[in-house]
Amino acid sequence: MSHDPLLTHLTSAFREVPGLAAIVLGGSRARGSAHLTSDHDIGLYFAAASPIDTERLLAAAKEIADDPAATTVTPVGEWGPWIVGGAWLSVEGRKVDLLYRNADAVEAVMKSCHAGLVTMTYQPGHPHGFCSAIWMGEIAYCQPLHDPQGLIARLKSIALPYPRPLREALIQRFRWEILFGIGNAELAIARGDRTHVAGCLYRSLACIAQVLFALNERYLINEKGALQEAARLPLTIPHLTERTDDVWRLIDDGALASACEVLRKIDQQLKVLSQ
Repeated sequence: MSHDPLLTHLTSAFREVPGLAAIVLGGSRARGSAHLTSDHDIGLYFAAASPIDTERLLAAAKEIADDPAATTVTPVGEWGPWIVGGAWLSVEGRKVDLLYRNADAVEAVMKSCHAGLVTMTYQPGHPHGFCSAIWMGEIAYCQPLHDPQGLIARLKSIALPYPRPLREALIQRFRWEILFGIGNAELAIARGDRTHVAGCLYRSLACIAQVLFALNERYLINEKGALQEAARLPLTIPHLTERTDDVWRLIDDGALASACEVLRKIDQQLKVLSQ
């Protein structure tokens, strides 16, 4: 990881907050795929028996935030069981997202994923849903900034190498839904329900990304940019990005049946790739 004074500043500010067991850099910056304007995603891990002291966290955040008066942090659990909680900050003119993670819950989910058991949960901000394997990916790709007890290092040993049972479970879970979504879209064409068609085809495309990531034994941790990233994987569909663009162009043009046909051809190629 290249030296970034902002990360040093953030770590110094938060490391003494009671309940904080580890601090990590996550998201695109941890994976090396960030743009200049990408957020800094900072994971704050705590033990269930000793949650983060959010009052102390707020005080620490106000010390470094560009606008202390507007700075808030959520209680643990405010954003639901999967996103959990955190804060949106501007520090030194750069966007910083704090995200809480219960290390005990993360470890339990990771062990289930390692055994090939995955769940999908409705989650605002994740239009395809929150796949439990995201927590595996967060650990696999994060860069520890403060891990005094080796918590993150221990969890990484569950996530890496990529477990074969998880690969098979994700392929099995998402492979069938691709055609199911296309079929539902085709049924909606007769009603002229373009919104439903688009929703069904979005799900099919999201499932294609899930299957391609699993085939390549890569963790998919966010739907944003997933198909573009999938197009660059070793095992992939030729011209996937352009063909995805074709689907949305055809939907915009009202050529709904043609959009479905493009996806059917992609699904056929994916079937061959999966064998």
